[in-house]
Amino acid sequence: MNRGLKNRHLQLISLGGVIGSGYFLGTGYVLEKAGPAAILAYLLGGVIVLCVMLCLAELAVEKPVSGSFVTYAREHISPTWACGVGWAYWTTWVAYVPSEMIAAGIIMNNFIPEVSQLWWAVFFGLLVTILNLFHVDKFGESEFWLSLIKIIALAAFSIVAGLICLGLIGDQGYIGTKVLLGSGGFAPNGYWSIVLTMVIILVNFQGTEIIGLAAGECEKPEKSIPIAVRNVTWRIIALYIIPISLLISILPWDKAGLDESVFAAAVTQYGLSGFGAFFAFVILTAAISCSNSGLYGAARALHALARMDMAPSTLGHINKNGMPSRSILVSICACWAVILLYSFDPDSALYTYLLAVSGFTGAIAWISICWSEYRSRKRKIAEGTEGALRYKTPFFPYVTLFGIWAQVFCLVVMVFEPELREALYAGVPMLVFPMAWYRLRQHRRATSAARALH
Repeated sequence: MNRGLKNRHLQLISLGGVIGSGYFLGTGYVLEKAGPAAILAYLLGGVIVLCVMLCLAELAVEKPVSGSFVTYAREHISPTWACGVGWAYWTTWVAYVPSEMIAAGIIMNNFIPEVSQLWWAVFFGLLVTILNLFHVDKFGESEFWLSLIKIIALAAFSIVAGLICLGLIGDQGYIGTKVLLGSGGFAPNGYWSIVLTMVIILVNFQGTEIIGLAAGECEKPEKSIPIAVRNVTWRIIALYIIPISLLISILPWDKAGLDESVFAAAVTQYGLSGFGAFFAFVILTAAISCSNSGLYGAARALHALARMDMAPSTLGHINKNGMPSRSILVSICACWAVILLYSFDPDSALYTYLLAVSGFTGAIAWISICWSEYRSRKRKIAEGTEGALRYKTPFFPYVTLFGIWAQVFCLVVMVFEPELREALYAGVPMLVFPMAWYRLRQHRRATSAARALH
């Protein structure tokens, strides 16, 4: 592939996948469930992100390939597991990208009601397809600027919210902790709600692993990837923890919901309606950016599966620009199929299940990254080649094992929580069916080879 991604592209591509419209619109749901204690859930989620990214950095520096964790799973765990993880991950983005396009369509429909949200969604789908089909550096540049808008918006919100807290904006005077602790204390719904919202927050953090998928297309991966991993991890924590801490300091948690962006609602109640309207544009940018990086991740995962004989070989084709164009086209067509499904029945249970699957399959992909790093390092220790690694995950094996078991715990929580259980109903088949298909095909090939010998 064409190594056209610069270090700055690599850092913001990952952020683009994480800070989608769901962050600006869906944070209200997290606050509604956990109250101010949601900040602890974001901190725990950030620690898990850090563990996963450190493991990914070691693998990606040693072997910077576009297949990333799918390739690592095949080498260090098993081909069968890699097939299941790869297809489940692809399905995750094929379900999630249309939701971002539809979100962008809803926003534009509010501005220009003459054009339906479905046509806006198709328009943004075409735009994202074009951005992904050009040279990878053009994709990287577009994602850089789209992500930068979101970061500037969150920084601006943090400054404004901080001034509101200090009483320098608005007539309310100094707020302090009056709003933060005013409606039932720090954990009004109990501390178990922190665990439940942490599971949901891990879904929000998904997208950071796209750094690994971009490793095969970046300049000097041995330098770029460790820097990008460190910077992206801390920036994600900062872009979530600081704005949300300030948000719950100026907006009572019991006023948060899914009706509108909580960031817009927070500043509007202090007389800044113009700044609140600005967030509609930011959410639009976030939706396009997340679709852009999500399609990138889906196409690279599908290309990796094709190269490993786990998908039709024609999808492994690279065009003259060094892009997996067929994998991109198949991925975007699948996204359009989901949009079409949504247009026929917006309340379709199938569409709901496709969205729910991202929680399960995203966690499986992250567990796979940590598991691959654990087995890779153990093998190198046994062979005496550990010293040759150019980047090592610090505090091995504790960081790796925490990354694995914290997410396993989250999946166990899903089993006992009715609201989250549907993610398992949708996610488990997406993982198991490709694995069963791969094992059956390998068995048939082995049987045919044995017959040919006789």
